[in-house]
Amino acid sequence: MAPAIPTDRDLRLDLFRGLALWFIFLDHIPSNIVAWITIRNYGFADATEIFIFVSGFTAAFVYGRAMRDYGFVVSSARILKRAWQIYVAHIFLFVIYMGQIAYVARGFQNPLYAEEMNILEFLQQPDVTLVQALLLKFKPVNMDVLPLYIVLMACFPPMLWLLLRNATVALALSVLLYALTWEFGWNLPAYPSGTWYFNPLAWQLLFVFGAWCALGGAERLKWLLRSRITLGVAIAYLVFAFLITLTWHFPRLAPLVPRWLAEHIYPIDKTNLDVLRFAHFLALAAIAVYFVPRDWAPLRSRWLRPAILCGQHSLEIFCLGVFLAFAAHFAKVEISPGIPMQILVSVLGILIMVAVAWFLSWYKDATARKIAARPVDRSAKSSLGGEA
Repeated sequence: MAPAIPTDRDLRLDLFRGLALWFIFLDHIPSNIVAWITIRNYGFADATEIFIFVSGFTAAFVYGRAMRDYGFVVSSARILKRAWQIYVAHIFLFVIYMGQIAYVARGFQNPLYAEEMNILEFLQQPDVTLVQALLLKFKPVNMDVLPLYIVLMACFPPMLWLLLRNATVALALSVLLYALTWEFGWNLPAYPSGTWYFNPLAWQLLFVFGAWCALGGAERLKWLLRSRITLGVAIAYLVFAFLITLTWHFPRLAPLVPRWLAEHIYPIDKTNLDVLRFAHFLALAAIAVYFVPRDWAPLRSRWLRPAILCGQHSLEIFCLGVFLAFAAHFAKVEISPGIPMQILVSVLGILIMVAVAWFLSWYKDATARKIAARPVDRSAKSSLGGEA
């Protein structure tokens, strides 16, 4: 039986993706005390897992119905169009980001900016580096997520086709690719050396799992997610992860971790989406689903509206967050590195993100109302055999 495709938008996805965008922005500001409110400091996973999972879920939600109604070719064209839009946004952001860093580094006579942001190669060989950036091989600091998203979207059509026909086989193939990536050390090459920071061959598991959940997987797991036993296991795992991360922040506690346990869990690899990170995300998701149902009343409140708006315009807000994170870093270095400045740039950055998301939402709604109010040209409709 073909999986049921949701017909209405789940505001929980927008809420958690919006929060993830805020957390990513805060985490991208070096030595930022406000970043202690993000999940990165209290477990193995961080906001990147949330962003990729929700992206896979929404991709299946948006394009699954198109593939079922219009076929593989039309829906694939729509997916590739979206991948192209993300690619253009990435290149546009890259140009602005390079200009921002280069201007600040030269204007304030501080070459450390170029070194910290990993753009020395670009300043020395801009022609070669630009070509490598177009090929998604050269990525400055904080610009690794969008290339991952582009590759996942570009490769999504055949996986979505299989998910709609046999979701279990599709998820099994994703797990197999993940296991083979770990076994043989597969990854994509980067420039000038090394490999991708976010390995698409590994992170595709989280993206496909999100799509699998959207196409009926979450419904099939409903009995498990509502179980108190599952809730207890998830909480226990989060406590375990929290205790382990405490030893990272307080090295004196490190000897309390048994040697046999340390040998089994370290290193916790972010590049290849370590199993412990994936499990940490699953625990967070299980708790979120348990305590935040789909019809949760606060989702319609004005207090959560800012995060939801940011989540609904994730591409624009992510690009803006990368730009704002470097601007905040610049303000800390050139004006004051103190805690008041850290709080100021963090709060101001999030307010700017919310303001831009609100403007984009307002413009979209205003345009939709204007189109809806436009009178229909009857003659054109008749001559075309349908709506003009």
